[in-house]
Amino acid sequence: MNNGFFRVAAAVPAVNVADCPFNSQAIVDIAKEAYSKGVSLLVTPEMSVTGYTCGDLFHNSALQEAVGEAIDYIAHSTAHMDMIISVGAPVIDGCAMYNCAIWIAGGRVIAAVPKTYIPNYNEFYEKRWWKTGIDVNTSVSIGSFHSVPLSTKLLVEIDSVKIGVDICEDLWTPCPPSSIASMAGADVIVNLSASNDIIGKYRYLCSLVSQQSARCICGYIYSGAGFGESSTDLVFDGKALIYENGKCIASNERWSRSPQLVVADLDIYAIRRDRLHMGSFSDSVSKYVDHEEWTCISSGITIGRNEPTPKLIRHISQLPFVPEGDSHINERACEIINIQIAGLARRLLSTHTKSIVVGISGGLDSTLALLVAAKAFDSLGIDKKGIIGVTMPGFGTTGRTHSNAIKLMESLGITIREIPIVDAVNQHFHDIGHDSSIHDVTYENSQARERTQLLMDIANQVGGMVLGTGDLSELALGWATYNGDHMSMYGINAGIPKTLVRYLVRWFAIDTHDDDCKRCLMDIIDTPISPELIPADEHGDIVQKTEDLVGPYELHDFFLYYTLRYGFDPKRIYMMACHAFEGSEYDTNAIKYWITVFFQRFFRQQFKRSCLPDGPKVGSVCLSPRGDWRMPSDASSEVWLSQCKDL
Repeated sequence: MNNGFFRVAAAVPAVNVADCPFNSQAIVDIAKEAYSKGVSLLVTPEMSVTGYTCGDLFHNSALQEAVGEAIDYIAHSTAHMDMIISVGAPVIDGCAMYNCAIWIAGGRVIAAVPKTYIPNYNEFYEKRWWKTGIDVNTSVSIGSFHSVPLSTKLLVEIDSVKIGVDICEDLWTPCPPSSIASMAGADVIVNLSASNDIIGKYRYLCSLVSQQSARCICGYIYSGAGFGESSTDLVFDGKALIYENGKCIASNERWSRSPQLVVADLDIYAIRRDRLHMGSFSDSVSKYVDHEEWTCISSGITIGRNEPTPKLIRHISQLPFVPEGDSHINERACEIINIQIAGLARRLLSTHTKSIVVGISGGLDSTLALLVAAKAFDSLGIDKKGIIGVTMPGFGTTGRTHSNAIKLMESLGITIREIPIVDAVNQHFHDIGHDSSIHDVTYENSQARERTQLLMDIANQVGGMVLGTGDLSELALGWATYNGDHMSMYGINAGIPKTLVRYLVRWFAIDTHDDDCKRCLMDIIDTPISPELIPADEHGDIVQKTEDLVGPYELHDFFLYYTLRYGFDPKRIYMMACHAFEGSEYDTNAIKYWITVFFQRFFRQQFKRSCLPDGPKVGSVCLSPRGDWRMPSDASSEVWLSQCKDL
């Protein structure tokens, strides 16, 4: 493996029905191509050695003899390749013939796994030739190779990765063999298939593969028969799919008349981490798997080519929290916003209040909070005048942000209050003996706490609640004033990272029919992120830019996602970030610097997360101390920072 990534390939080689010499050469040719790309596991279709549509020729001795010769040829021709190959062929044991996945590695046939479920309905009549592999546990001769294990309770291993098998129909059953194989330890499942194409079948198949890879928390490689199979009654489109834990990471263009090879890197570390983290997976193993019944056969191959570490063949998004592609934008945004609306609506009903108080700065976070609040009030039929938006100009407030705050509140029809805080904060500086010309943490935090005090007191006045605006990224970095903007009565953005906040505000802007509101929202998106606690420059522009101080949120959200979602260490996150951001404005030195800052802040600021207000979980990553993230505030960061230093 390459830092936990395992390179696999789904192949659709050329095929001629019943022409084993042609088919074996086609398999060898595509194996050579796969090996040149650094593939460790190659999967070919069901009956790839003979062709799936041989019919009664399967019981002909000439074909059976040709199968053995073809398997020998494939094994000997690929003996030099540090790769394990799965090919499809019939295997005879006594008076039974089995539809098998035959495993070839290091010039040997090391195992064969028979198909468990034999379809005999509609266009399928496989029981005419093949027997079910249920309960088969024996050894057979295949070609010149003897004592080859033949069993459905069998895994193979290469480079510490364990692999199990489905064969076509197996996937379509209530309990596919891959379900048990995954619980028995298979990190990856291969499916050798010859599923013909009919209207709507491909979409349904993809959903099956997606669900099975998610349910089994595994990599799933599907290789389906293609052009060259008989068209007497059926047509085969040549499907090659690679899924990982519910997500398609690579696929081919179907209907090709040429051989196809789809290559991708599976994240084995991510798979194993999710299985470890999900206790119910382990419980299922205890209930359904007797490990003594299972055999794992080693390929005898350790991947260690004398070459530089290969570049990943895998897309890693720079923005893992943000949906990719236009097709799902509206659906995903609606889902996120409705989660927030439902959480706030329930809180309003449970507290019997029709008023909320929210500080509006003209920045992204308070904008999103206000937009969600307005939607929640509309959903409950409550007058939006019950939303009290408070703008509190301070030493660093600029005309741009103040103007946008007012315009936004006016467009939504809420109650507007403006309370300048300069005099109150100066009085506070006088009381505690602080020189207001010293722009230190006291200077900044005094403003944040003054604003929070005002919001809390106004909430008492109106019998309402303070709606927090801080987001998930700020919670991770501790970019909040303790008992200042850190505190509220409900943190509506607690599950939304900064990169996603920007995306959601843009979605609101696109969705609105109010041109003035649209222009306001787009300007808010373009405004530099800042707490505006330091006075503006001589031109009235923002001086204190958050990303200049704590780092780019694009990078921090990337680090946050892989720290919380998968529990990866700095070394691996750094490697993934270098791949994801290659060619961007962030070079390796910048990534190393900011990942160090991230882990420094993440550990030091845990005390702020240990006493967070309630807030809705939106995605798979959350920092609530009551559920998703429980960490001692005095945990040592030495292990993590040591890795950062050595990057």
